[in-house]
Amino acid sequence: MKKVSIGSWAYCFGPYQNNPVPLDEVLEKVARLGFDGISVGGFRPHAYYEDYPTLADRKKLAKKIKDCGLEVVCYTANIYQVSPLADLSEFMKYFEKTKQMMVDCGFRTIRFDSIIPPIVPEGMTFEQCKAGIISFLKSVSQASAKEGIDVVWEFEPGFMLNKPSEVVEVYQSVAEKNFSLMFDTCHAQMCAVNGSRHLGKPEILKGGIIEFIEMVKDMIGLVHLIDSDNTLHGDETSTHAPFGQGVLNFDEIIPALLHKANYKGDWWEIDLCFWPDAWNVTDVCKKFVDELNTKYCA
Repeated sequence: MKKVSIGSWAYCFGPYQNNPVPLDEVLEKVARLGFDGISVGGFRPHAYYEDYPTLADRKKLAKKIKDCGLEVVCYTANIYQVSPLADLSEFMKYFEKTKQMMVDCGFRTIRFDSIIPPIVPEGMTFEQCKAGIISFLKSVSQASAKEGIDVVWEFEPGFMLNKPSEVVEVYQSVAEKNFSLMFDTCHAQMCAVNGSRHLGKPEILKGGIIEFIEMVKDMIGLVHLIDSDNTLHGDETSTHAPFGQGVLNFDEIIPALLHKANYKGDWWEIDLCFWPDAWNVTDVCKKFVDELNTKYCA
């Protein structure tokens, strides 16, 4: 059986931005529902590094999570202050602060996206953008490796390099032992089936999400499970629809992840990012994943 977790960010930004659920309440509910772990958003008011300035503050946060019986699966980096394409050295200064937060708290995995949307900035070419993204992912992976921290990269329509072939190319180009993909099922659907926000000619896979899963064999470090209704949220990122409100066939997807992609990770993670009623559908999503877990991983 794999362990089950959920991302805290679903309750602190997007529809919850003006009325975020405090982290203490999130931890209590997630623990009560029987989750094994949680991924912590580095966003206010949850776990932004500046709000935990001392080692004592950070140890207290880690203890609070542990005392709830939860493991921390991943920490989501909130480092959008400087574009790594504009100034990689300045970007890495912010990353060092985030990395130190993780070291102090004992968090072992960090999540990144490509930072920039799928729009080529003025004065740059696409190839320069691609090289810059690969360079920063390689840099953060090398810096993280020194602390025993793993890096997972989440591809999605909201950020550059979201074609299936580009995802494979990024993985192969970064080529660090502690670097892997975060495979989110709704993002995979939008990238492989709908060609959402692809630059140039859309890259649609005839075999859909299953073909995409086959393409990333042995590349996945963490899986986000959530449904897709084939739409984008705000014309930017994939809609994270609760299970049963989309089109994905998880009786095909789960076996494919296990046997075609050879996913060996310990976790299934639920991601309700930007869903307007995330707080109230958490329990039914947990039950859905539990049933999949029993069916395919017992």
